[in-house]
Amino acid sequence: MSERLYYEEHTWVSVEDDKATVGLTDYAQNEMGDIIYVELPEVGSSVTEGQPFATLESAKAVQDVIAPLSGEVLQANEELLDVPELINEDPYGAGWLVMIAPEDFDPDKLMDEDEYNQFLSEQ
Repeated sequence: MSERLYYEEHTWVSVEDDKATVGLTDYAQNEMGDIIYVELPEVGSSVTEGQPFATLESAKAVQDVIAPLSGEVLQANEELLDVPELINEDPYGAGWLVMIAPEDFDPDKLMDEDEYNQFLSEQ
């Protein structure tokens, strides 16, 4: 995978070839607590940067996940439907949410790890 980039709404993106893998950051899953339910978009549907594309439910709250980029959903991590806690256990690995074919992807709109950590420290 390429370098992981971060969106201010606490999602991460890793782009390889023409696919962007998107997931929830470790910070966000930790803030949510134990995730018990996941609703993901359909394959073939479109997501829009800055708009909700998935819903996560924990004992604490129901939270929309905001898309860090626009594009078509190529794959949804259906394993999360049966094992949502994978997001808590491995947010940057097995707990990924979707793979997207990005449209007009501009990596400069996202933060690298150092920038994201600085962003978190200012929250």
